[in-house]
Amino acid sequence: MNLTIADLSEVDKDFIPGLMYIRDNEATTEEFEGMTLPFTVPNASGQDIQLSSKYSHITLENRAEYVRLAINYRLHEFDEQVSAVREGMARVVPVPLLSLFTGYELETMVCGSPDIPLHLLKSVATYKGVEPTSPLIHWFWEVMESFSNTERSLFLRFVWGRTRLPRTIADFRGRDFVVQVLDKYNPPDHFLPESYTCFFLLKLPRYSCKQVLEEKLKYAIHFCKSIDTDDYARIALTGEPTADNSSEDSDNEDADSFASDSTQDYLTGH
Repeated sequence: MNLTIADLSEVDKDFIPGLMYIRDNEATTEEFEGMTLPFTVPNASGQDIQLSSKYSHITLENRAEYVRLAINYRLHEFDEQVSAVREGMARVVPVPLLSLFTGYELETMVCGSPDIPLHLLKSVATYKGVEPTSPLIHWFWEVMESFSNTERSLFLRFVWGRTRLPRTIADFRGRDFVVQVLDKYNPPDHFLPESYTCFFLLKLPRYSCKQVLEEKLKYAIHFCKSIDTDDYARIALTGEPTADNSSEDSDNEDADSFASDSTQDYLTGH
């Protein structure tokens, strides 16, 4: 696939508009030269690259040449690095075979689809401590249906440590998405969900209604993204602190923890 200006816009959205300003500027020769624009282009790391040994500044006469050289430089700035990546890929996959696929098809095969199809997630879901036909499970899937694709991706990160689903059921390789409902949360509406990314496991309190489930799940996926530093979230969501759930009561620490994304199990090798 040939490189185009659109490829440049994906990595530097301000680069092309800047060039178009230079190319289409209607200033007089005197006004243009008064700008004293150097015949250089900033590379990806912000360093100025001299494009020509013939010109030191951009003028009305050479600005078309400047635009051509600037675009050419930025389009091929990473040729050496891309070649190294290609060489590395060739050690694993016969590179000529990759021409059988489009870029999107290859990305999907390697990374999974950027779209999160819920029917695929449902097909590998299993349930513990709750019936699949229970109102809580219906609420859960209705909330997931209402999520945007970005929110679904955040949900996957929360429960599995990844942002995309495999392409097919076979690609799950027997790994089920487990939804476990526990009664240890009391009262349940005061607690956030827990997840164990190593096991693709979501633990839900037995919420009283769909609205509460949606509120708690959204909070968890937006504010509990790290699997390394979730100790900050290990307090009960009960409004004003009370004697029963304060940090001084060490006996209640486990009962009051919530919004875990598996750090405790991760750090202990579970």
